[in-house]
Amino acid sequence: MAKNVKKLAELLGAEIVGQVPDVGGGAFGAARLAEIVADLQTRLVPGQGRRPGRPTVATWVAAPKIPMSEATETKLARLAAQASTSGRRISPMQLAAQLLEEAVARLPDE
Repeated sequence: MAKNVKKLAELLGAEIVGQVPDVGGGAFGAARLAEIVADLQTRLVPGQGRRPGRPTVATWVAAPKIPMSEATETKLARLAAQASTSGRRISPMQLAAQLLEEAVARLPDE
């Protein structure tokens, strides 16, 4: 990765139009995060009842409190803001839950 991305873009005649979050693994990591966010956005459904709450994933049955560092919380908030759209806001904890679901799903069953 170039130390001065703006200068490199200028030399190549390119324009920087956005920033991709650093999720590790280069382009594959970014694609993986985009896939996770897209999956979460399609799985979120409005709450049921007289006063429906924040949209959630219907199969999620527990809402535990998970301790984390302030740095992790800040990164999750930034990523959730980037993943949100005008029609669907994703909270940092919804994103954290989806990331955890994806990570655990990749583990062997044993």
